[in-house]
Amino acid sequence: MKNIAVIGAGTMGNGIAHTFAQSGFKVQLIDISEASLKRGMDTISKNLDRMVSKEKITEAQKQETLDNITTYTDVVEGVEYASLVVEAATENIDLKLKIFKQLDEACSEDTILATNTSSISITQIAAVTNRPSQVIGMHFMNPVPIMKLVEIIRGYNTSDAVTNTIMELSRKLGKTPTEVNDYPGFVANRILMPMLNESIETLYNGVAGVEEIDTVMKLGMAHPMGPLQLADFIGLDVCLSILNVMYDGFKNPKYAPCPLLVNMVRAGKLGVKSGEGFYDYSESRKAEHVAKQFIK
Repeated sequence: MKNIAVIGAGTMGNGIAHTFAQSGFKVQLIDISEASLKRGMDTISKNLDRMVSKEKITEAQKQETLDNITTYTDVVEGVEYASLVVEAATENIDLKLKIFKQLDEACSEDTILATNTSSISITQIAAVTNRPSQVIGMHFMNPVPIMKLVEIIRGYNTSDAVTNTIMELSRKLGKTPTEVNDYPGFVANRILMPMLNESIETLYNGVAGVEEIDTVMKLGMAHPMGPLQLADFIGLDVCLSILNVMYDGFKNPKYAPCPLLVNMVRAGKLGVKSGEGFYDYSESRKAEHVAKQFIK
């Protein structure tokens, strides 16, 4: 497996492309937007510069990584020689189904199709293709070049051979693959999102403030960042989308999104990406200042 196509040049897509390219694979990074591709490549270059400055890689290794990536705005052209396609588009089921129908038609019959979805059913995605045994989930964690875990999600029809291939491939990337079955939220988000949602409920109910909630979890539970800061980092719109998928999938009220989360997403306060969430990021991308609406 030498040629890897990645669909989507956003945060997860460019991180996945970076990781494969740094491991010596030829990567075709695909996005319909030329501007998104430029931003994605700029991000990869800056992240590599950071690694050079920390002496984790050499300048030559940085250039080799960049040389391993070719960008495309045409999906059919980009996936022509791919042994594996990793879809990392927006967490939207209709968009993903459309992409997988297109990939199924454009890719060679032995190409494995993977999705980086964090919650959507692999079985449902696979069902729109003529190769359900070759469709699998590869849920990378953000930031992809740093985080070791990859959730490998088997759809109902995913073959043992494909699962074993992707598990071994993940190890070649220096990751720790963990096989899980196809249920809403898988393992990571099934456990994480209710915790984040409960932290928002705790704020919503006036039990404590933003900094207080985050401090309790950081110092009391040894979490590297507080749950409200983490929600801002993930994106409140992404958190809402995942909770909705789980609520629809299980019909269990414990997954129902907090009204505060719903209203913040409606208001466009999505966290780091929009400049404001539970914290104000207008001066820094670090969670240093609580957003005005939450200051007592």
